[in-house]
Amino acid sequence: MTAPIAASNSTPLERDARAVTAREHRIAPGEIAIGVIVGRTSEFFDFFVYAIASVLVFPSLLFPFVDAVTGTLYSFGLFSLAFLARPLGSALFMWIDRNHGRGVKLTIALFLLGGSTMAMAFVPSYAQVGAAAIWMLAALRVGQGMALGGAWDGLPSLLSLNAPENRRGWYAMIPQLGAPLGLIVAAGLFAFFLSTLSTDDFLSWGWRYPFFVAFAINVVALFARLRMIATPEFQHLFESRELQPAPFWETVRVEWRTIALGSFAPLASFALFHLVTVFPLSWVTLKTGEAAERFLVIEIVGAVVCVIAMLTSGFIADRVGRRAVLGISAVLIATYSGFAPQLLGASGFGETVYMIAGFVLLGLSFGQSSGAVNSSFSSERRYTGAATTANLAWLIGAGFAPLVALTLASQFGLWSVGIYLLSGSACTLIALAVNRDWAGAPEKMPVTTTAN
Repeated sequence: MTAPIAASNSTPLERDARAVTAREHRIAPGEIAIGVIVGRTSEFFDFFVYAIASVLVFPSLLFPFVDAVTGTLYSFGLFSLAFLARPLGSALFMWIDRNHGRGVKLTIALFLLGGSTMAMAFVPSYAQVGAAAIWMLAALRVGQGMALGGAWDGLPSLLSLNAPENRRGWYAMIPQLGAPLGLIVAAGLFAFFLSTLSTDDFLSWGWRYPFFVAFAINVVALFARLRMIATPEFQHLFESRELQPAPFWETVRVEWRTIALGSFAPLASFALFHLVTVFPLSWVTLKTGEAAERFLVIEIVGAVVCVIAMLTSGFIADRVGRRAVLGISAVLIATYSGFAPQLLGASGFGETVYMIAGFVLLGLSFGQSSGAVNSSFSSERRYTGAATTANLAWLIGAGFAPLVALTLASQFGLWSVGIYLLSGSACTLIALAVNRDWAGAPEKMPVTTTAN
């Protein structure tokens, strides 16, 4: 049987959103780009609020019974739970998408994401309720991961499919801008509270305010994204199967080769992602005793540089190709891995060089890492395949990066973090080389209605 088109695309939420779409009920690529940036910024804001707290708050709040380094490692263990939950969330919410619609799916996913993040503001300390506090945070972190897995809306695909032929690299870069923008807002909030509150006040209640902000941001993002999926352009692409959700497990079974290669292609940038955001903050605060707010300001400056580098990556990719940008970036990251991590131990100028250079490379590589092999998916499975690939890439490339990097650096020194980063670059180069011959012709099969 043919997979059913979800009845969801005529839900009240989507009809209401359609009533306020652009003039003549059409939305230009520029407006789609704004919706994509708003949506991705909200997701990454939630992500970075938790990431920063996992370094500055949760080790002492939840793990006071161990030393600071061990407590941070435990905190990074909880950090990884969301990445493990993302593929599960993708499978669950794809089912909701197919049976109840994209509007319903997005509403549930974003309220779950914002609700889980906001609820973290109420997590008690270990001193108050014991190990129950750890289990509470773990459950909420899994909720975040499930929601992120379900928040895939196909808008980057809509943006790409509406982009001019000679601007595909530029438009592929746009969704990625949400990462540095989310970091700027999250780091700015934490830097403000750290600089204006005493340590006791910050650890008691100040750290909780950024988590409250997350819920409001997600409500704004929800409306922006519902507005986009209510457009005739999106509906047309849905009905033509370009943006129709296929059964999750069937997609994995049929498109596993492309999914595997797509998951490894961006490993260099995904590993670097946490090695210039989460890990250095933990290392500096644990090993140098520097003020966390000072380093957060460096991260904000680095994120601004990252935005500029991402814009540059789109410009370059339209001239030499996205594949070339990813390959060259992987080589540059491999070179960076040979000397840069040691700069973290040099304090002051060395830390700044490590961060700024890292953010430049992150912008160039991460700017083109989204959907590196999506064109290799069959059209009827591209939507589900792209979501699955993105979630697995985050799990493999970034999910355990802070935990692994801090463990290696603590046990063997900062040079070992370079080896870890080098392995990510190698995986990217191998995947790009293999992809040319292997993922170009995915197996074609009729779409059937199998449960996922």
